[in-house]
Amino acid sequence: MPLDFTKHFIAVSTEFKLKNNTVCSWKVTVKLMNDKVTLDQGWATYAAVHQIKIGYMVTLKLLTPDTLKVIIFDDDGIEVVNKCGKHDEAFAAKE
Repeated sequence: MPLDFTKHFIAVSTEFKLKNNTVCSWKVTVKLMNDKVTLDQGWATYAAVHQIKIGYMVTLKLLTPDTLKVIIFDDDGIEVVNKCGKHDEAFAAKE
């Protein structure tokens, strides 16, 4: 996300919990790169497990200062509903 967008945040966390349409949540770290805040460690695993493909649209909504709601739409614009399967415990966020 562009740095200008982050001015709407009280503070930009260095780690976010990602929640989607399941009870699962994932943790990802945040990194500043090329004047943008990017999702770093944990994002590649999240994208792979949730089968995010080129052409998909991902929306992020700030729920709390450290939690983002993730909604994934396929290339037809239909929301992707994921089942919470087994994933890397290193990135599972603790409730």
